[in-house]
Amino acid sequence: MPRIATGPDDLPTLADTLAMSGLEFMQGVLAGTIPGPPIAQTLNYTLTRIEPGLAEFRGTPLFAFANPMGTLHGGWYGTLLDSAMACAVMTRVPKGSVYTTLEYKVNILRPIPLGMEIVCTGACQHAGRSTGVAIGEIRGVVDGKLYATGSTTCIIMAIPPG
Repeated sequence: MPRIATGPDDLPTLADTLAMSGLEFMQGVLAGTIPGPPIAQTLNYTLTRIEPGLAEFRGTPLFAFANPMGTLHGGWYGTLLDSAMACAVMTRVPKGSVYTTLEYKVNILRPIPLGMEIVCTGACQHAGRSTGVAIGEIRGVVDGKLYATGSTTCIIMAIPPG
C-alpha cells in the first residue's frame, strides 16, 4: 500500500533514485517502500497499479476541489492525468536517468460529479533516449464513462555519476 511523504527528508535522494530504474522506483512507491508524493494526499488520489509502460491511480474529487460554480476544477483533472501519464513514462526510464513533464494537454469531456470514484490510467507510447510520450484517460469506476483524456511529452535526462 502506498504511503505519503510527510516532509522533504522522507523523499529519496537523487543518488537513491538514480540507483534504480524508473520501474523499480514506481514499484517501490506502490509497495510503500518509497514514499509517494504529498500532492496525492492533498488531492485525494492514490497509486493503485504499476506495470511496464502503465500507471493507474484512483481518486475521488471532494467539494474542496470545486470551482466557484460548484463543479470540479479543471486543475484536478490535469494533475491526476499528469501523474498517471508521467508515471507511465517513468516506468520506462533507465537506471541512472530521471524525467520531468515538458508539456501536457487535457481534454475534459464531461464533468466528474464530486464524490464519485474515478480511475485514471496513463500508458507510455514511446520512451527513447531523451523523450517520453504517453496518453491518459479518466473513467468512472462504477459507470465506466470516459470523463477526460490527456497526452504528455516528458524529457528523459541521463545524469552523469558524481
